[in-house]
Amino acid sequence: MTTLIAPRKPVMTLYSGMSDPLSHRTRIVLYEKDIECQVVEVDPAKKPRELADLNPYNDLPTMVDRDLVLYSSYIINEYLDERLPHPPLMPVDPVSRAKARLMLMRFDRDWYSLLPDLTSNDKRASTKARTALRDGLTVISPIFKEQPFVIGAEFSLVDCSLAPILWRLDHYGIDLPRQAKPLLDYAERLFARKSFRLSLYICSAPSTIGRWRTDSRRTWWWTRGCPACACRRVTPTPPAASC
Repeated sequence: MTTLIAPRKPVMTLYSGMSDPLSHRTRIVLYEKDIECQVVEVDPAKKPRELADLNPYNDLPTMVDRDLVLYSSYIINEYLDERLPHPPLMPVDPVSRAKARLMLMRFDRDWYSLLPDLTSNDKRASTKARTALRDGLTVISPIFKEQPFVIGAEFSLVDCSLAPILWRLDHYGIDLPRQAKPLLDYAERLFARKSFRLSLYICSAPSTIGRWRTDSRRTWWWTRGCPACACRRVTPTPPAASC
């Protein structure tokens, strides 16, 4: 007699916004560490009732790990790195770890704080935000002439935080200048990582914004700038319509 074993439910649950860069960076951490986690896709306009019960701010992302409930992607990402330390996504030595945290804080204060203005209907505010983000990214571009990732030779939480912004530059209407080529090359390295590909939602909306990319198994029609979500398309031929 064969005994059927019910599939084990993941211990962790992540409530993740479909178009939210903060949720996106936490998904990158999940897949970089290959963590077994149930990801609940949440439309910010139709949040489930249990989210407000779990999180007093009713915002995204929100993570549940057994009896522990966490909110703020910054806290969630550090918790995941400490709870499941392999591969490590923060430096071991205290000085380098402090520098990485300073960089994460700067990203949040200087660039993530611009996101509401970037997508607002206030043209003056959105133009000012685009200029600030474009100039800030251009300033850090020379770093990537000397090293592959933000804080050195190893991929870290800092790269997880920067990747969602770089992925959405087309959507935000930001064209980087020629001198930002090292940053753009760095962005392509991020987008090629398996964890980044897995972090993207598969979207049914067709798009011609993209390029062909080939890995060891298949050819991808790789897209950016979908206004609806952080998405990927895997199609045998280029789609015909735009987002």
